[in-house]
Amino acid sequence: MKNVSVAELRQNYTRAGLSEAEAPHNPMELFQEWLSQAIASGILEPNGMTLATINEFGYPVARMVLLKGFDHRGFVFYTNYNSDKAQQLQANLQASLVFWWSELERQVRIEGKVSKITPAESDAYFFSRPRGSQLGAWVSNQSQIIASREVLEKELEALEIKYQSQKIPRPEHWGGMRLAPVRIEFWQGRPNRLHDRLRYRLVSGEQWLRERLAP
Repeated sequence: MKNVSVAELRQNYTRAGLSEAEAPHNPMELFQEWLSQAIASGILEPNGMTLATINEFGYPVARMVLLKGFDHRGFVFYTNYNSDKAQQLQANLQASLVFWWSELERQVRIEGKVSKITPAESDAYFFSRPRGSQLGAWVSNQSQIIASREVLEKELEALEIKYQSQKIPRPEHWGGMRLAPVRIEFWQGRPNRLHDRLRYRLVSGEQWLRERLAP
């Protein structure tokens, strides 16, 4: 196998720019535009995002999750409330999200506080999921140590029989969480590493301050 020097890997970004004249005063409008373009471009999992939390030892912990909704209140994802990430968020509500759309040479970084959404909102999404995904929410004690894959498969088989002709209820330990943003940064790759960075800071209510940052 040929050795590859990661120090020599470089990409010169040339696709687009991001100016204040093009950017709306509300960052959620720009996010909607960028997400729509990411979806239209055919990117795999355009709603995939890195969620970073803080664990009990004070270390940042990051993993990929899927964005399943957003509006002026924030960005929604779903999880087992007993999982590591949910327990970490219960202890420390502050978290961050990162979207990376390499094909568009774009990144969005979001910081804010997380809270559970209402049971009614969680119900609405849960019952819209494929039946297999509904069963999966019951099967997995997320983040817990298990003996083998067979443990999951046997539990799935048992639940398929149990709910064979029934509506699958939403587990109380499963539901949505919403990150309410206080800072959102839009990054557009540009030539010579002179990238465009526009940061929005929430200053009061729904009033945002827009600032350009050095790359």
